[in-house]
Amino acid sequence: MPDSIRLGVISFAHGHVIRYCQVIADYDDADVVAAWDDDHERGQAHAAEFGLDWTPDLDRMLAREDIDAVFVTSPTNKHAEHVIAAAEAGKHVLLQKPMALTLADCDDIIDVIERTGVKFSMCYQMRGDPINQKMKALVDEGAVGNVAVIRRRHAIPALLMPAFAQSGNWHMDPAQNMGMFMDDASHAADWFYWMLGRPVSVMAEIDNIVTDVAPDDNGVAIYRFAKGEMGILFNSSTQLAAEATTEIYGDAGTIHQNYGDAPSTIPPAEATPLKLFRAGAEDWERFDFPFVPHGSRIHGVARPVVDFIKGAGPPLATAADGKVCIEMILAAYESAKTGRRIHLL
Repeated sequence: MPDSIRLGVISFAHGHVIRYCQVIADYDDADVVAAWDDDHERGQAHAAEFGLDWTPDLDRMLAREDIDAVFVTSPTNKHAEHVIAAAEAGKHVLLQKPMALTLADCDDIIDVIERTGVKFSMCYQMRGDPINQKMKALVDEGAVGNVAVIRRRHAIPALLMPAFAQSGNWHMDPAQNMGMFMDDASHAADWFYWMLGRPVSVMAEIDNIVTDVAPDDNGVAIYRFAKGEMGILFNSSTQLAAEATTEIYGDAGTIHQNYGDAPSTIPPAEATPLKLFRAGAEDWERFDFPFVPHGSRIHGVARPVVDFIKGAGPPLATAADGKVCIEMILAAYESAKTGRRIHLL
């Protein structure tokens, strides 16, 4: 890799890529230089916003010798098609979550990455967050002993926002996005896999409770892991405010994370984002982390994925990791549909 890498954008459909472009604009070791979008009006507008070369021809953009890697941030049902095109053109791939809507598409992505040898990373923001990294380190070092239950909230108010929840937004289309649980709970599903490994089963409820604009608006999945641990994934697209983000309960300690996910309320001055209570202690051990707003965590994806392409760090998540997440989400949907526990192993 050269000292400075050059990137292209395949679709501005997923808004996170706008954050990535904003951040990379200030880097001296990376540039976003070109963009394609099947929505020409959207693509041209964002290309002009960031001073990118715009082309309506994806093959032409992928043929450019001055592009090392691409962000694939198209609607989820197009991910496999666009990853295959990029990889076969010799471009490294940074793929927005979720990986795909089907396991067959996941397998096609894995196959082309292995066959072409290009670099690949999922753009999972949870893994790059310092507080999440600290929680994982504490669990891995045994700070809470044997984990019994973890509850993780991942929520947004998107379906209560008229600008988002409108006809024509691809997120509302089951063919392009399946449902909001697929689109958004995939963050937390990957977090659980990263934290505890592959789950062995799941029971779930996923439905429209207070809206009808998307295929689903709220969901709860209870995963069981290899040592029997329970992981409670709560996902909502209709949550207006919240505080508690993560609770980790073990036989030797407890970890609480507060104000760590949208839509968190404004923390009071005396609040702490992360604390640990150890067996036998008289008070919580508090960790000196700044509060990281949801938007800042999205911005934080750019640095590790650029470093990965440059060979200066690992991927945020591999293609194999991305498939596990889809297995978890699809199994949760199956459980919700059938009312049965679904076994993943």
